[in-house]
Amino acid sequence: MSAIITKSVFEFLQELKKNNQRDWMQEHKKQYLANEKVLKTFYTEIEKGLNETDQIEKIKVFRINRDVRFSNDKTPYNVHRSVSFSRAGNHRRGGYYLRLEPGNSAMAGGFFNPNPDDLLRIRKEFEMDAEPIRQILGDQGFRKAFQGFNQEYAVKTAPKGFEKDHPNIDLLRLKSYFVIHPFSDEEVMDPNFSSMVLHHYRLLRPFFDYMSEVLTTDLNGVSLLD
Repeated sequence: MSAIITKSVFEFLQELKKNNQRDWMQEHKKQYLANEKVLKTFYTEIEKGLNETDQIEKIKVFRINRDVRFSNDKTPYNVHRSVSFSRAGNHRRGGYYLRLEPGNSAMAGGFFNPNPDDLLRIRKEFEMDAEPIRQILGDQGFRKAFQGFNQEYAVKTAPKGFEKDHPNIDLLRLKSYFVIHPFSDEEVMDPNFSSMVLHHYRLLRPFFDYMSEVLTTDLNGVSLLD
């Protein structure tokens, strides 16, 4: 039987949103810990499913405690639960992400805030030849699930060293290269939710395989891993 996100997980997060205080959390710690066990079982199932077609190096479960040091919002807790799955080895690039939040759940995957060297390499590739990535983005199944790269993180005109009227400027402007697919609360609590998540993760593989090749070679196609 598939691991299921129980209704209590979302009920707890909804109440936390209304009572985002340490005293309230302390009073409901038993419920929080019970929900974390449910989530851990679900994350383990996702990892197992990913390893059937990929190789996962580690799971990172994001803390419920917020870092409020540099934020105007001093509420102590996140009102969502999030996890990421890192691929193993330098030759496998890209990462999988899942956020569970009432009314705002989603999976995502790709390259969020890549380091400067990787970002420049990606942009140089797209400057030279964007046809392979456009074919991936244009695939019917991929397009239906994700509707292109997230546009939230981009420079206003053109990155330094790139022409603002370049035919691929829509790609060159981006500072991150990732896609998102939202899930309704009903989908999250569906017994087949893990299969839905894994289906969307597997849609990312052509994208990950292509970008892994880009990021492990120079512009002449020579491997950087030797």
